[in-house]
Amino acid sequence: MSVIILSIKTHLKFNSSMSTMNSDKMWKVTPLKSCILTILDKRGGVLLEGDLENPLRDMYGDFSDSELNKALMTLENQGLIHVSWISKKRRRIHKMTKDMDFLAVGED
Repeated sequence: MSVIILSIKTHLKFNSSMSTMNSDKMWKVTPLKSCILTILDKRGGVLLEGDLENPLRDMYGDFSDSELNKALMTLENQGLIHVSWISKKRRRIHKMTKDMDFLAVGED
């Protein structure tokens, strides 16, 4: 019995550290990826990463750079957006349409 309780406590501790609660201890209803797509729709499908952060903070709340990068990478892997580098520290985010194709690295 004590082994089961210990494993449940470990499981709860592990899962609570990965939760998606905001600082007010409220669960976030809308995923970060959905907020990004909504903002892209409102802005005509193209914007810079710096122009994304302020509206995203208003809509979603606080997020880290790693959370934003993970959401952008997931959306790009799903074929919903394309992220390109404009300069060393600036990225352009472009929403994909059905008639658009981008070649992967090495598919020239």
